[in-house]
Amino acid sequence: MPTISMFYGILIRMFFYDTDKHQMPHIHAEYQGQVAVYSIPDGAVLAGELPIRKHKLVVAWIEIHQEDLLADWQLAVHGRKTFPIRGLDQ
Repeated sequence: MPTISMFYGILIRMFFYDTDKHQMPHIHAEYQGQVAVYSIPDGAVLAGELPIRKHKLVVAWIEIHQEDLLADWQLAVHGRKTFPIRGLDQ
């Protein structure tokens, strides 16, 4: 699972071929051992949780980079290399 972005201690990852469990475009966000899965189209939490401040950062980042995330999703589901996406602290 490649890391596509990092900001404020949050790692954003996307699995290759990851369409079975959540069946929609999504990312995995990890912060200090806590993991949450977020829908790319609307930023909804599909599983897990993050501290509220980190959650708000992830949702804002998804909104800003939605087009890039959807492009990376198409690459990932076909087993192709994803591109890094700028974090909020860059």
